[in-house]
Amino acid sequence: MVRIFDVGRICVKIAGREAGKKCVIVDIIDDKYVLITGPKPVTGVKRRRANIKHLEPTEHKINISKGASDEEVSKALIEAGLINEMRKQVRISLS
Repeated sequence: MVRIFDVGRICVKIAGREAGKKCVIVDIIDDKYVLITGPKPVTGVKRRRANIKHLEPTEHKINISKGASDEEVSKALIEAGLINEMRKQVRISLS
């Protein structure tokens, strides 16, 4: 599977204390890091820098601008009908 990390891509965190939670990429920092947000009121993931090795992209993508605020991300999730999908936690298997 080709990993596609672009602005608006919904990903699942696969490492760290937020493992299994979904997040949205809001900016590309460099070839190894991206800026993500949950937003925190929706998924519990706060805005932070994340290593792309700790993210698994999904097929879902929302239409947001680079560096969008948490409010803009929440609005785009509601418009795309993905707000309930974002709240679902994913089970991570450590195999």
